[in-house]
Amino acid sequence: MKVNTENPWKTLDSIVHYSNPWISVSEHQVISPGGKAGIYGTVHFKSDAVGIVPFDGEHIWLVGQFRYALDQYSWEIPEGGSPQGEEPLETAKRELLEETGLSAQTYDILFEMHLSNSVSDEWGIVYLATGLQQGEAQPEHTEELSVRKISLEQAFQEVESFRITDSLTIAAIYKLMLLKSLNKL
Repeated sequence: MKVNTENPWKTLDSIVHYSNPWISVSEHQVISPGGKAGIYGTVHFKSDAVGIVPFDGEHIWLVGQFRYALDQYSWEIPEGGSPQGEEPLETAKRELLEETGLSAQTYDILFEMHLSNSVSDEWGIVYLATGLQQGEAQPEHTEELSVRKISLEQAFQEVESFRITDSLTIAAIYKLMLLKSLNKL
């Protein structure tokens, strides 16, 4: 089957309606693939989303915090934004230390993904951290965090019961469960 990968959308005009140091929101006047005029709104992220899974072979560490945009508490892997000019791996190391106090001997890319490609260009990168050493957490002023160490199986059950809903965390837990089932961990 031949697939046309060329862009079928025509952009007539674009206006940035809002911008801050982290995101910009734009409205685009477009002609859709079906030939109709319309609008399309997009959110551009000015940094990559970086997550890191601290894993000791049996347990992972999760960070709990109240997420303003959701208006609810969320359990997730350590995460943060990788500003332009900073290597995502350096962001992952910094976030791991800030949020959990952990550092690792080994860091491997677990996966990369688009987080919400129908309305944003946000790109996520998740690392696996092994050979862990405990230090002291150094959260940012915007963070009031709880940290817990749980088995990978328990984390999987929390995903399955919808108690963990963060996309990077879900993808990371599923990927680890897959690797474990294939004896690749």
